[in-house]
Amino acid sequence: MRYRFAGLFPLLFCALFGLSVPTTLFAQAPAPGLDRNALDRMHFMLLKAYEEVQKNYYDPKYHGVDLTASYHRYDAMLDKSTSLNQSFRVIQSFLANLHDSHLYFFPPERSRKMTPGYSMELVGDKCFVSRIRPGTDAATKLHLGDQVLTLDGFRVTPKNFDDLVYLVRGLSGSPQEELDLVNPQGEQRHIIVMATKRSAQALADFTGDSPDYYRYVLEDEEDQHRNRSRLAEFGDTLVWKIPSFEVAPSTITDAAAKAAKHKNVIIDLRGDGGGYIDTLKELLSHCFDQEVKLGDTVTRKNTKPEVVKPKAPFISGNITVLIDHNSASASELFARVLQLEKRAKIIGDHSAGAVMEAKSYSEAYGADIQIFFGFSITSADIKMADGKSLETVGVTPDELLIPTPTEMAEDKDPILSHALAAYGVTLDPVAAGKLFPFEWPRL
Repeated sequence: MRYRFAGLFPLLFCALFGLSVPTTLFAQAPAPGLDRNALDRMHFMLLKAYEEVQKNYYDPKYHGVDLTASYHRYDAMLDKSTSLNQSFRVIQSFLANLHDSHLYFFPPERSRKMTPGYSMELVGDKCFVSRIRPGTDAATKLHLGDQVLTLDGFRVTPKNFDDLVYLVRGLSGSPQEELDLVNPQGEQRHIIVMATKRSAQALADFTGDSPDYYRYVLEDEEDQHRNRSRLAEFGDTLVWKIPSFEVAPSTITDAAAKAAKHKNVIIDLRGDGGGYIDTLKELLSHCFDQEVKLGDTVTRKNTKPEVVKPKAPFISGNITVLIDHNSASASELFARVLQLEKRAKIIGDHSAGAVMEAKSYSEAYGADIQIFFGFSITSADIKMADGKSLETVGVTPDELLIPTPTEMAEDKDPILSHALAAYGVTLDPVAAGKLFPFEWPRL
């Protein structure tokens, strides 16, 4: 998922550190619960965040933020942290101050990982439980279609949803989540969902042919498998599910060759959080028989057009693109280019509005024993062919169509069923919901 930072983190700090912002720049004694060595590591991570943004952020004016003053302000806040979770939130809040969807912190991996056992997503302007992992505590307490009203005491809204999920899961890794819910029948309840705990080694050996190295290779291969294209044929109509653009461009080429043989192609980008720009260009290159403009990339140094040249095999038939709130970044760019060029019909929900180019920067603390962390730093804004950016705006579908809570509870997919019906294919919403089963990562 790409994260949009819309103001939750500053509000959180009012609760954690009081209403006033510390003005002193002098180091204070560490608070109980976080020793000096741990605090020094947190200060080092924040310094690296400051340096990476200063050197590599696409806007040298940082959207009007005084970056140095902001750094010192959050550096002082670190001295009041009483836990790693609070420290990580300070570092993320420094980055979130620039209100950029692709600017965020990759904290060090924890030795104890927490898996909540369910997924939730925005549908329209409300948040719902969308997937539940079998065999977890969530499976005994949650139901598909439950509306999530609050998460750990925060009311869930479209404006703070991505911030909140990143706060609770990306930074904190809590052993439990507290929810206020209402089911499709209007019944409210308050529950606590226990996460599944996974223990890992505190130290990992990546030298030579170590087991730790191969474990990470295996995890990467599993990610690639889950992100693969999946296809379903219905006569002269093909449904092409693309879970992510974080795959090699060649995998797109192979699927495009099959899509080119069909009269109608439905490209399902729901839940696709984006990925590589080269993979996006590869997909676009097979959808046009002439050169098409992706947009203008605005970097720290210049503005230049991004043009995609056509490439065989060419998908000459009708195209429908399905999107939802979790369609972000590259998937939004793809949908908008086809929409602007009148090459496809876009169906579904409003997309995420998290559309920037970014690069990842890896960092490490220590010498022989290292603690790894990193940052996503925005390298460019993208202006579409109409001169507008999709950041914070997203793609508005040509046909707004979202499932009802009851349809979610029954695991139906009325959107895909509707899209197929437009091409004369009859597939009821129940069968459509089973077409591409969700694949959970291994615990």
